[in-house]
Amino acid sequence: MDLLCNAYSNASDNDDEEEARPLKQPRPETSTPPNWKRHKPNNPFQYTNTYHPPPAATQFPVIRTETQVPGRYISKRERALLGSQPSVPDPNPNPNTLASTSPVLGSISDSDVRRDIVSLLRNKARGCSKPGKMPERMSVGLNRHTKAVNAVHWSPSHAHLLASASMDHTICIWSVWNSDQKVARVLNFHNAAVKDVKWSRDGLFVLSCGYDSSSRLVDVEKGIETQVFKEDQVVSVVKFHPDNSKLFIAGGSRGSLKLWDVRNGKVVLDYIRGHDPILDVEFTKNGKQIISSSDVSGRNLSENSIVVWDVSREVPLSNQVYVEAFTCPCVRFHPFEQSFVAQSNGNYIAIFSASPPFKMNKYKRYESHGVSGFPIKCVFSLDGEKLLSGSSDGSIYFYDYGSSEVIKKIKAFEQACIDIAVHPIIPNVIAACNWNGEVSVFE
Repeated sequence: MDLLCNAYSNASDNDDEEEARPLKQPRPETSTPPNWKRHKPNNPFQYTNTYHPPPAATQFPVIRTETQVPGRYISKRERALLGSQPSVPDPNPNPNTLASTSPVLGSISDSDVRRDIVSLLRNKARGCSKPGKMPERMSVGLNRHTKAVNAVHWSPSHAHLLASASMDHTICIWSVWNSDQKVARVLNFHNAAVKDVKWSRDGLFVLSCGYDSSSRLVDVEKGIETQVFKEDQVVSVVKFHPDNSKLFIAGGSRGSLKLWDVRNGKVVLDYIRGHDPILDVEFTKNGKQIISSSDVSGRNLSENSIVVWDVSREVPLSNQVYVEAFTCPCVRFHPFEQSFVAQSNGNYIAIFSASPPFKMNKYKRYESHGVSGFPIKCVFSLDGEKLLSGSSDGSIYFYDYGSSEVIKKIKAFEQACIDIAVHPIIPNVIAACNWNGEVSVFE
């Protein structure tokens, strides 16, 4: 019997048989036990778990991926076949570059959008409404998310599209006025809750971040995730640079603000001031300063609650902008004036000068809505004359920016209204989301 085993283990390369079947397991000190079952040829590229097919023009037969069996007999014919296989280059040399895809559910074109909306969008909404006209009612309800929606954002160039980020790990791309299928894309690239989403300036990509400690850039038309920017913290907010669309700022739970370059996937600048979680961040109009808001409630200190940074020097210009004992879940820069506002957990919105020493206006605040611990956000109208805010009672409040008086209130949801997005072209259209997973459009 031992002679038979030795004969099989030393078979000639000229043997035409593809495989040999041993009669007895060889001794451990001489060779590894072969498999008693008949085996198919193995893939020589055993370092990868994914099979990469050869080019279509290559006439080599396909070899399936299987685990190699050490000591198995391989005939001369099989070795020649494996040796003739072309090498497969690494398709992803950049670790930040991916090619995973998401299913396409509907169209992102405006071919099925209502004609009146298409006309307004293509004519840049000229004459569509009187100056200062506000939304009157809910016109479109968008329901697909199963958990709270944290952010909504209109596409600046394809303004019939709306993005929403949810705690259910998904981002929905809505074709809002589509008569057939309103859900154009569902992006499932995050493996944890999604905190924020922003469109790129050209409207071709969305940038998102979340509890999986990453920011992700997705090609919306193709449904392909193109880059992942990994961090060592939960990323809670992202914003593109106003002058350079290849740069974006990301803030997270460990108090770090990072300026990323999407061209090489690397951090350009890093802003660190303590370890308090970043709640929101905003660029000034010229992109030379950053305004950040942090949760300092754990230290019972008011300094560093709002910090104004010099972008190029990575240093804070002031860290005692807001000295009251409340955190601010949202900061927004005025579109025309040198001022910014901060949503406070004290159930009001404070206003600040955007020039040093960044003083708060103690005689003016917007305080009819409620925050009650929710991450309620606010936003300016396109003309800067109105300030809109969500509320813990599910309403949308419209304030006159100059007088701080409430000029309108819309009961939008039963649950807390979290975020509001003003349409970039049609001034009397807004989108809002709530803590129950609903997204609605008002016009």
